[in-house]
Amino acid sequence: MRIDLPGGAYTLRERVSWPVPDGPAASRIVYAAAHVVADPLGDNTPGSPAAVDWDATLRFRRHLWSYGLRIADAMDTAQRNMGLDWAATKELIRRSAAEARDYGDPATLVSCGAGTDHAPAAADLDAITAAYTEQIETVQTAGAGVIIMASRQLARVATGPKDYHEVYGRLLGLAERPVVLHWLGEMFDPQLAGYWGSSDVAAATESFLELIHAHASKVDGVKVSLLDEQHEIGLRAALPAGVKLYTGDDFNYPSLIRTGSHALLGIFDAIAPAAAAALQVLDAAEAACDTAGRDRLLASYDEILAPTVPLSRKIFETPTYNYKTGIVFLAWLNGHQDAFAMVNGAQSARSLTHLAEVFRLADQAGLLADPELAVHRMKALLAVNGL
Repeated sequence: MRIDLPGGAYTLRERVSWPVPDGPAASRIVYAAAHVVADPLGDNTPGSPAAVDWDATLRFRRHLWSYGLRIADAMDTAQRNMGLDWAATKELIRRSAAEARDYGDPATLVSCGAGTDHAPAAADLDAITAAYTEQIETVQTAGAGVIIMASRQLARVATGPKDYHEVYGRLLGLAERPVVLHWLGEMFDPQLAGYWGSSDVAAATESFLELIHAHASKVDGVKVSLLDEQHEIGLRAALPAGVKLYTGDDFNYPSLIRTGSHALLGIFDAIAPAAAAALQVLDAAEAACDTAGRDRLLASYDEILAPTVPLSRKIFETPTYNYKTGIVFLAWLNGHQDAFAMVNGAQSARSLTHLAEVFRLADQAGLLADPELAVHRMKALLAVNGL
C-alpha cells in the first residue's frame, strides 16, 4: 500500500498483529499516561472549558488495560495545564476510577495526578498546600492512587528546598497509601524550572532525595521526566529500599526499563501493543535459567522496542510539551477516536510535515493497527491541507 506524503511517496509495511497478553507484566510495574478525547462538536477553542468525549475517553482506557498496562490519568498527557480545566479533570478522575472497578482495584489500575492548577493565584505555601489538598482528596475519594504533580505555583513561590520540603511533608501526611512523586523537567513545562529549590540538577536531586528519605514509607515511587539517562540511573541507585523509579524518559525507556526502572510514560499511550509484547519478553528473560536463553530474549525485547524510539523522539521533539498532538494523532489514525480534535485546539500545535513523519515512523514500528484506515485518514488530512 502506498501513500503520497510530503517529501515523496511512501510504501507501508505489512500489518503487524501484536499479541494481547493474559495479564500485566510481572517484572515491572508499567503505567501508560493516557490522553483525553475531545468532543469534536464541543467548543474546544483555545481558552474554552474542555469539552470531552467521555465514551471514547473511557474506551481508550479499556484498550490500555487490555494490554496489561496501568493508567496514569489526569497527567500532562491528558493536557493538564494545557487545556484540561479542573472541572473536566475532576470528572475524568471520577470516571476513570469507576471504570477501573470492572477490571480490579482502582488504586492499582489507575493513579491520577493531583496538583494546584485550579488555583493559579495561590501566592503562599498555605494556599498552595490547600490547593494540593483539595486535589489529593478528590483522587483518594474516587479510589484511585495519587501522583503528586509538580506545581507551577510552588515553583514560583518557593525560595529554596526548605519550602518544597514543608509543602510536600504536609501533603505526604495526608496520603492514605504511598504515593508517586513527579519530577517534570522544564522541557515539558518551562514554568517548572528550578524545581526542588535549585536550577542546578545535582543540587535539586540532593533536595529531592532528602525529602524521599525523610518520608520513604509514604512514597511508592518517583516519576522522573528529565530525559537524562545517566541521571536517572544514579537517582535510581540512591533511592531508599522499596521506593521505585518510574522512568518518564520518552527517549531512553528501552534501556532504562531493561536495567531496572519501572515506567510511567506518555509514549506508552501510543505504543501500548508493542510495549506489552516487549514486557512479556522481558518477563521471560528475567525468569530464564540459562545465560544464552536470557540473552536471546533480551535481544528480542530490544528488537521490539528499537523502532518505537525514533517514533517517540519525533513525537517528543522540541518543543517537547507539544507531544500530546502526536499522541492524539496516532489514536485517531488507529481508530480509537472519530476525529483528530483536542481540547484547547491543540491539534494545531504540530505541522503537517511533523505529522506525516509520525505516520511513517508509526508504520515502521508496526503500530498502525489498520493500515487501510490509517491511510484513508492520512489522505483526508492531507486533502484538507491542500495536498
